[in-house]
Amino acid sequence: MFEKSALPYAADADAPLKESELAVLRAQYETEGKLVGVQTKFNFAWGLVKSSKRVDQLEGTKLLTEIYREYPDRRRECLYYLALGHFKVGNYTDARKFNNVLLDREPHNMQAQSLRQLIDDRVAKDGYVGMAIVGSAIAIGGIIIGSIARSRK
Repeated sequence: MFEKSALPYAADADAPLKESELAVLRAQYETEGKLVGVQTKFNFAWGLVKSSKRVDQLEGTKLLTEIYREYPDRRRECLYYLALGHFKVGNYTDARKFNNVLLDREPHNMQAQSLRQLIDDRVAKDGYVGMAIVGSAIAIGGIIIGSIARSRK
């Protein structure tokens, strides 16, 4: 999906855990139940965000958001994976927001720098696709209107 040679530091963007690895994290999380520790919750959220399944990515982002809000001392370690999770589900505004907070704190963070490039590239690509769709719709609309106008003459 992403060129690994061009983006060596954002490998997490396209490197899901094996199902068996995620199952271990899920079992630990579920075993701890209501008394789940913050590290267990973070590990499970991390695994979910790295998943290739959108539903897992959304759940992981939700768990990371809970950690970010409830544990101020754990915010720094949540920032990159919050940005990555939002990126993977197509929420580029929040991805950029969390990634920028991390870059403000750590301007030389290579993971965050390469994730910023991935976000920028995806936004540009989606913008081009959107413009192409709108342009096609306008062209088709013009053809239809032209056809109707000609048939009335």
